[in-house]
Amino acid sequence: MQSVSANTYSVHFNDKAYTELNAHLEKANYSKVFILVDENTHQHCLPSFMSQIFGDYNYEIIEIEEGEINKTIETCVQVWHVLSELDADRKSVMINLGGGVITDLGGFVASTFKRGIDFINVPTTLLSMVDASVGGKTGVDLGSLKNQVGVINLPQMVLVISSFLQTLEERQLHSGFAEMLKHGLIRDKKYWNELNLVSDFNKLDEFIYDSVVIKNDVVMQDPTEQNLRKILNYGHTLGHAVESYFLESESHKTLLHGEAIAVGMVLEAYLSNKLTGLSDDSLNAIKKTFINRYGKVSFTDEDIKNILTYLKFDKKNSHGNINFVLLKTIGECQIDVIVSEDLLYESFAYYKV
Repeated sequence: MQSVSANTYSVHFNDKAYTELNAHLEKANYSKVFILVDENTHQHCLPSFMSQIFGDYNYEIIEIEEGEINKTIETCVQVWHVLSELDADRKSVMINLGGGVITDLGGFVASTFKRGIDFINVPTTLLSMVDASVGGKTGVDLGSLKNQVGVINLPQMVLVISSFLQTLEERQLHSGFAEMLKHGLIRDKKYWNELNLVSDFNKLDEFIYDSVVIKNDVVMQDPTEQNLRKILNYGHTLGHAVESYFLESESHKTLLHGEAIAVGMVLEAYLSNKLTGLSDDSLNAIKKTFINRYGKVSFTDEDIKNILTYLKFDKKNSHGNINFVLLKTIGECQIDVIVSEDLLYESFAYYKV
């Protein structure tokens, strides 16, 4: 499987990932190698990862608690203190071994420590392999508000090693698969159709590669999200609002990112049908796909009202307007669409039927 070249770095896959990592570490001559993990990747991924690294390097393992709830500036402060205590300098490197929380937070910590040290992303979840680790977005949540603080800064490389997927529960695989379905919806109808036939999550390598290629192609054309890159946020305007609300709510079970985005993609497909020309057949096909794979999330009228209050924090907003990415057809998007409040409520009514 060929590497995927992005601006100043590449995404390497499986055996080639380790070959490229070893070559880079030998050449870079880092003063220290820090590996950021959570308790899950420390136990299930770090041993096999370390067994493939050759060379006598000065390693330090830093562990944080797992979960989105720990993707905060407070966790960053703790990691910055540990780096200082362990004498990290500007010639150190941080390897982020974990899911999206680790790659987002670790990339942000590295990008800001001593005004920036090198980092390498080694995603271990399907979601982070196809989304979080690619494209240079780093950052943390602000309370329950997703990704409000961060910078766009590129890693030295991204290593996608699909054997790590064997450590995941099926729910986590489904969460990542939602982002892959999104890639088909926004960019490639043929890919969307192929993903709809997938029933075996043990055979995802080629699809992971295709998703990385799609995301990378978009990011290469618009690295700082001025225009085209916004299409990667399809389903995320309402999906992030749902995710944030459920993260903060004491009466609801927390949703995984992909589960919330699956809801958002159905809601925003309805808006697309009303505003940007998505056909009735495509709308119903999208709803069928996501309901069949993810089931339905229950919302009360009060839930919906509260969820919509989170929209004002969306990163795509400007000049007081909430800007949506909507579908014209499966495979083609329109950005910066303003949606009325009435239609937002209608989208939830359509989802619930």
